[in-house]
Amino acid sequence: MGKETGFLELDRQDRGYADPKERLKHYKEFVIPHPEPALKAQASRCMNCGIPYCHNGCPVNNIIPDWNHLVYEGDWQNALEVLHSTNNFPEFTGRICPAPCEASCTLNIIDQPVTIKSIECAIVDKGWENGWIHPQVPAKRTGKTVAVVGSGPAGLAAAQQLARAGHSVTVFEKNDRAGGLLRYGIPDFKMEKHLINRRLVQMEAEGVQFRTSTEVGVHVSIESLKENFDAIVLSGGAEDPRRLEIPGAELPGVRLAMEFLTQQNKRVAGDDELRAAPRGTLTATGKHVIVIGGGDTGSDCVGTSNRQGAASVTQLEIMPKPPEKEDKALTWPDWPLKLRTSSSHEEGVARDWSVLAKRVIGENDVTGLECVRVEWVDGRMQEVAGSEFVLKADLILLAMGFVGPRKQGLLDQAGVALDGRGNVAANVIDYRTSDPQIFACGDMRRGQSLVVWAIREGRQAARAVDEALMGVSELPR
Repeated sequence: MGKETGFLELDRQDRGYADPKERLKHYKEFVIPHPEPALKAQASRCMNCGIPYCHNGCPVNNIIPDWNHLVYEGDWQNALEVLHSTNNFPEFTGRICPAPCEASCTLNIIDQPVTIKSIECAIVDKGWENGWIHPQVPAKRTGKTVAVVGSGPAGLAAAQQLARAGHSVTVFEKNDRAGGLLRYGIPDFKMEKHLINRRLVQMEAEGVQFRTSTEVGVHVSIESLKENFDAIVLSGGAEDPRRLEIPGAELPGVRLAMEFLTQQNKRVAGDDELRAAPRGTLTATGKHVIVIGGGDTGSDCVGTSNRQGAASVTQLEIMPKPPEKEDKALTWPDWPLKLRTSSSHEEGVARDWSVLAKRVIGENDVTGLECVRVEWVDGRMQEVAGSEFVLKADLILLAMGFVGPRKQGLLDQAGVALDGRGNVAANVIDYRTSDPQIFACGDMRRGQSLVVWAIREGRQAARAVDEALMGVSELPR
């Protein structure tokens, strides 16, 4: 697999970034891809492990060593076929997945994992460039109909698999464009939206119908779907944000991260301000911005704020600062807790950990944020006496995660059982809810998670639906 001595001869060398001074001037992707010889060289480092733990780390079960070897041999077209056999949208995961496969790579024991994510992205990009990716229209139709509610990565994966199995699939999306979190939650500088658009064209050619600006539970009832479709797949994501329950949080300068990111994505898409921001313009231009939440959404707010010309950006996290380097003996091949610095962080931000927001300062609008330092003792948070401090702020963006799917409308009407965390209850064997006609997958079922997990669940749910409708399924699990 690969070159047997490749990992001994070559060090890991990943893709680079354009200079921050240049990339802050626009919202386009700024990753500098490797030339083909460098990609083949990096693929040669895949070391023919006795047990390829990268399989353990990849939620969609990508057959990573196989397509690494094919890239090493220059057989890009077969590499693409192997890649697509487990992943409907590798151009998405090749850009925004945190690459748990690389954390599980045997060479990560010495901090030299194979550049799996970069190679994956290069394979699919080359496939599009060379016209190797075509619609896969089924040879025959089953006569069965399926409604997919939500067009994020889980919904798109489920819809594409079901259409390829011969079912008539209609995707309902409440927003004006399909794509869900991929469309309106991920900034264009991480993933440009033409990547979604060309997949939608492919899916339409395969028979998928998209009904945008149509919210199930508002514009269309669940009962109507049950009457007109043989099965329903709920893939609406986990959109109920965690709120900031402190004095002053009701001030107009305290806003949700998703509102901020969605507005900018709509502007980049060409929408005028009325369409991009129907409830009023929200920008960081000239403001002192505080982002509460240390995850990827918070990082996206940092990158967007800097591109909008913020006066300063500060990101706060309630948890302690992670270690710079994980203890491999304790964590490998599992996903490690360690300090992660994104490309947005490198563009300029003040980061602080073990900080609890106590009060938003201001009368008519935000002028500051009162905070206190915390410490964790036996897993419990305690405030550090005398550690109070105030940060200047004009805009506070809440990026503290999500507590589950929204209940009003869709789920209230569906009446399906929920689990203890408020997600739609369904197992990962048949993905069926308490209503046998309704299935659930992605973040709506598992809670907020990764795009790669959503694609996995969408694919598996599609097989479960196909099997329920036809008695047997040839779709891969």
